[in-house]
Amino acid sequence: MKVTNYLLGYKNIKIVQDNQMFNFSLDSVLLPNFITINESTKNILDIGTGNAPIPLILSQKTNAHITGVEIQKEAYDMAIESVKLNNLENKITIINDDVKHFYKTSPTDFYDIITCNPPYFEVKESSKFNKNDYKTIARHEVNLKLEDILKIAKKLLKNGGTLGLVHRPERLIDILTIMRKYNIEPKKIMLIYPGKNKEANILLVEGKKNGKKGLKILPPLYSHNEDGSYTEEIKKYFK
Repeated sequence: MKVTNYLLGYKNIKIVQDNQMFNFSLDSVLLPNFITINESTKNILDIGTGNAPIPLILSQKTNAHITGVEIQKEAYDMAIESVKLNNLENKITIINDDVKHFYKTSPTDFYDIITCNPPYFEVKESSKFNKNDYKTIARHEVNLKLEDILKIAKKLLKNGGTLGLVHRPERLIDILTIMRKYNIEPKKIMLIYPGKNKEANILLVEGKKNGKKGLKILPPLYSHNEDGSYTEEIKKYFK
């Protein structure tokens, strides 16, 4: 069932969702607040944009044009609805395509920033799921692997362009290794913890194409208080 909600932390942005599908999460709010944007940023690409939470938030932070690519038609349709609902057609373009096809026909060295909230889980022989299921495609590397994202970023990012990923902490070594393989130099990392004395459950990573060595580990961010409410730290991060 489709519903329209205000985007978390943004009282002026509405987003169309389907409760039966995979709703946007805290991850999709954290990444556009984490990524480094400057006045020279002209073009941004969001890979696997879903119902477009990341482009919607980015539109409030930059005058750059934002392109979201989404393979699943149902999510694409909701993204289109959300963009129209917020009168952002001139700022956000949503494309229904497999990004592995999209990047082959796109100009090289074009984007200043690429963001991605990718499928987190590797597909193993023991994995059991419906390969056509919306949630499976969103969560597991069925159609889009981590290495695919880095290969795409290497081609489409301008020299010195920025890649931002939100992922799971257990994949950190994989991420850093593959980033270096494709000449995306890791520049900053932040770990998000669901509460005090708990293990980190969200990882934010930013890299620069052909960047110089030098990695910053940012202070940790705690997302929830003991009563389950968002911390003041997180609320400030939204603003």
